[in-house]
Amino acid sequence: MDVSSIGSLSSALAQAKTGDAVSILVLKKAMDIQAQSALQLLEGLPLPAGNPSHLGNTVDIKA
Repeated sequence: MDVSSIGSLSSALAQAKTGDAVSILVLKKAMDIQAQSALQLLEGLPLPAGNPSHLGNTVDIKA
């Protein structure tokens, strides 16, 4: 292995490392945007209506 190939290998590794870092940042940004969108959708849902007081007080255990 000669000295010039070590330099080019080092340069290629540095570029790959930078590309990986950029990809991770883009992924994190996309996940943040998706989380914000999901939160907005959940906030837009109407509140569920309450059940009458006589519902849900007993359990029928016969099958």
